[in-house]
Amino acid sequence: MTAGASGWDAINPDELGPPKGWTNGMLAPAGGRILFVAGQDAATAEGIVEEDDFVAQFDIALRKTLAVVRDAGGSAASIGRMTVFVTDLDAYRESRKSIGEIWRARMDRNYPAMALVEVSRLVDPKGKIEIEATAVI
Repeated sequence: MTAGASGWDAINPDELGPPKGWTNGMLAPAGGRILFVAGQDAATAEGIVEEDDFVAQFDIALRKTLAVVRDAGGSAASIGRMTVFVTDLDAYRESRKSIGEIWRARMDRNYPAMALVEVSRLVDPKGKIEIEATAVI
């Protein structure tokens, strides 16, 4: 168990090997309130996905996820679990470098417990990515 600056304890058993870009488990700080963030996509406030670029959609979805967390009084460091849904796993793999740059700019060195799931489609036909998260505030 490794204590993080955000108060979370990272749980990474040796037998699982070192994680790269995520943490296997996150133990929340005592006394926090749990925030469940609904899936955020690249839609505008009017509900329209205008951006077609995969990386740009990732950036928008992550910014929207963080907006919910900030509005509840938290920060990127408050996020302990995140699920990223993509409609094209190959596009995600091809974009990892650019996505990593966006991640570091928005999340710093916070790497929550994560899952990446390829889905056949999202609610918006133009949507390529959706992010949901759990934070402790």
